[in-house]
Amino acid sequence: MANRFHLRRWIRWLAPLVILFGAAVAWFAFDPGFHPRAVAPTASTDVPQDEFEKRVGAYLLDHPEVIIQAVNRYESKQAAQRETEAQVVLKARAEEVFRDKASPIAGNPTGDATLVEFFDYNCPYCRKMASIMEKLIGADPQLRVVYKEFPILGPNSVFAAKAALAANEQGKYVPFHDGLFQLRGATEPDAVMEVAGKVGLDIERLKSDMKQPAIQAALEKNLALAQALRINGTPGFVIGDQILRGATDLTALQKLIRASRDKHQ
Repeated sequence: MANRFHLRRWIRWLAPLVILFGAAVAWFAFDPGFHPRAVAPTASTDVPQDEFEKRVGAYLLDHPEVIIQAVNRYESKQAAQRETEAQVVLKARAEEVFRDKASPIAGNPTGDATLVEFFDYNCPYCRKMASIMEKLIGADPQLRVVYKEFPILGPNSVFAAKAALAANEQGKYVPFHDGLFQLRGATEPDAVMEVAGKVGLDIERLKSDMKQPAIQAALEKNLALAQALRINGTPGFVIGDQILRGATDLTALQKLIRASRDKHQ
């Protein structure tokens, strides 16, 4: 698995270079202001294509900073394009992001600002964010929080997410959610059921509700929505028209919430 991961990383890193080399050759070939002498002072203006490509390749090897700059620019453009696409999705699917009835809510249900969190119970960064989220909610009585179960770290995460949504059916989502994040070690099925018992859930009903098609559908919807928003890891946050990917601190979240409120005043 690790070898495949590293191979994918190399492919992702080399792909822009391959594209860049082809683009560089085409650019040099068709740029009216370019002359082969820019690559090699002794070059003729009538150089065979294969020789020309070799000289362009040699030039790029002698000036690797050009490649690095081009790759950085390429990645920046790709990132900007992905962010633009995500913003379009956010605007078009705002109802699903902020007001989906299948998504549990914490804080003030009628608050004037809504923070959406995509998370996984087995994500160590989400676990660190749990205490920050608690402080955030406690310090802001007008904050509405929408939880998007986003189990991407294996079967145990899916089990915990289904249990959490089933706990919501019994009106005990928040204490169960908090309890899962207080667990030490992996969030495994036995530990999940132990937390369920501690917060007073009907275990048999919980197990039955976890099998409901609606719960599976809610998870699939969250996974598809996160992908559309370019949230590929956990945690991820949405506040107003801002998408934040990755863990952050209390101050950063409060700043985003203030900015969202300012826009709606």
